[in-house]
Parts: sequence; C-alpha cells; structure tokens
Amino acid sequence: MFNAAENNIYTYTDYKSYPENERVELIEGKIYAMAPAPSRIHQKIIVELSTVLNNYIKSNNGKCEVYVAPFDVVLANSEETVDTSKNTVQPDISVICDKNKLTDKGCIGSPDLIIEVVSPFNPSNDYIRKLNLYNHFQIREYWIVNPINKTIMVYRLNELLEFEAPEMYNFKDKIKVGIFNNLEIDFNIFD
Repeated sequence: MFNAAENNIYTYTDYKSYPENERVELIEGKIYAMAPAPSRIHQKIIVELSTVLNNYIKSNNGKCEVYVAPFDVVLANSEETVDTSKNTVQPDISVICDKNKLTDKGCIGSPDLIIEVVSPFNPSNDYIRKLNLYNHFQIREYWIVNPINKTIMVYRLNELLEFEAPEMYNFKDKIKVGIFNNLEIDFNIFD
C-alpha cells in the first residue's frame, strides 16, 4: 500500500502502489492528482483527434500506435531505472512509433507525439510542468489544446533537440502533424 508519509520524492515503484481508484501523475518526483471526470468537450476532442490519427496511420500502413489516457508513459533519466524513474504521466493522447517502447502497462520512453487537452482543474500541469518535462525528454511534438479559449499551441523539437517557440492556432485552423508527411487536422470540427 502507498504511504505518502514515508518520503517526499516518489518513484515509479511508489506510483505503482498508489490506489487504483485515484488517478495521479508523477512529475519530478511529486504526485499530482488528475482532474475528476473530464468535460464532454474534453472527451470529444480526445476521441476525434485519436480517431483521425489512428485512421491516418492505418490507411498509410504506418508503424505508429495511438493510445489515450489512462495510459502510463514512464520517462527515466539516464541515471534512473524504470522503477526509480521520477516521472510517470498519462497524456490524453500518445503516439508511439517505436514499438520497442511499448509494454503491457504503457510506454517506457518518449512518445513521438503527445496531445494534452487542458482541464480547468490543473492547467499549469500542461502549460508548465509537462511542457518542461516533455522538452527535457525530447518529445518530438507536443500539442496543448485548450477547449475553453479554443486555442492550440504546438511545440516541435528543433535541430538542437529543444522545443522551438510554439506555433499558435485556434479552432478555425488546420494544423499539420509534424511527425507525419501529409496529415493535417482540421479543428473546425470542434467549433
């Protein structure tokens, strides 16, 4: 059983012993509660985006796979093992193109694309904590979709393996998915 009083820096081992009925994420050794059941529009965005991504991959005989939360992504620094990793997140959408990273429990290592749909419950997780985390672990592409103000911020790795300044979009735009050659997602479907 998980005992939060034992220490204040947690690992994947601690995370695995957390009660199953409570959804949390582990970022830099700290436990963050996830939002209660997301809104209907939050869920609609996740379903639509994951369907578009999955259909594109299948129709192009792609090797990537699409997963939606709850789906653990364990990110370990070079000095950590999986069990001693201090970072386990559950992105709303993860696209993984290296199947060697997939386990029965989720993904070990950086997905190629992560999409987070902002919740009013904890927006700083997506805009600050996860942005820094995903930049550190060199996620190739990170989208932050905000259904409240109808904006999308797209971060892509540059040649220095750091996020460039974000590209800014709204729900009237078509957005090119950078990890694929010819996929654009039309956000008009949500407006």
